[in-house]
Amino acid sequence: MSDRLTQALTAIDAANAQDPDRAEGAPAALLYGQRMSEQLARLCPDASEPLQIAARGQHIERWTSPRAGYPEGRAGYLAWRTDLARHHAARVAQIMADAGYGRADCARAAAMLRKEGIKRDAEVQMLEDVICFTFLRWYFAPFAPTQDTEKLDRIVQKTARKMSAEARARALAEFDLPESFARHFRA
Repeated sequence: MSDRLTQALTAIDAANAQDPDRAEGAPAALLYGQRMSEQLARLCPDASEPLQIAARGQHIERWTSPRAGYPEGRAGYLAWRTDLARHHAARVAQIMADAGYGRADCARAAAMLRKEGIKRDAEVQMLEDVICFTFLRWYFAPFAPTQDTEKLDRIVQKTARKMSAEARARALAEFDLPESFARHFRA
């Protein structure tokens, strides 16, 4: 691992360590970033440094922009998500610049965090696959009981649609999904 990669990941972890949500015994954003890095290392062991940094910083300081600060409904949700992506991209790009990365690498990580080119750009798609695996591995089980069956099915369907064909096949092999959800990963 290069010195600048270590510096960037350390800075992201320091920012995420400030997350006040300690429901799992540690700052939620810090755990999420570490879990993202773990999944990336498993799914793509030769990931570029910008992709490694984007994965770790995917939710950097997410708690600073709560969903409650936006209007109810889909339009408010989408505005919140867009603003978060911009914030994450800008923060990560600044951290990378501070660590000595050039403009092109900073811009590359920022584009990944804004999901520019999803389904067309292999690294952006890999980041999305990692996001989905992280959700399925650590967050789906506690999230599922909070949703009605119909809404949960739509969420699983959307998650599967975001993933590459390879990631969907791997998810079927790795996760014990009920048939009602597994069918979305076979499409």
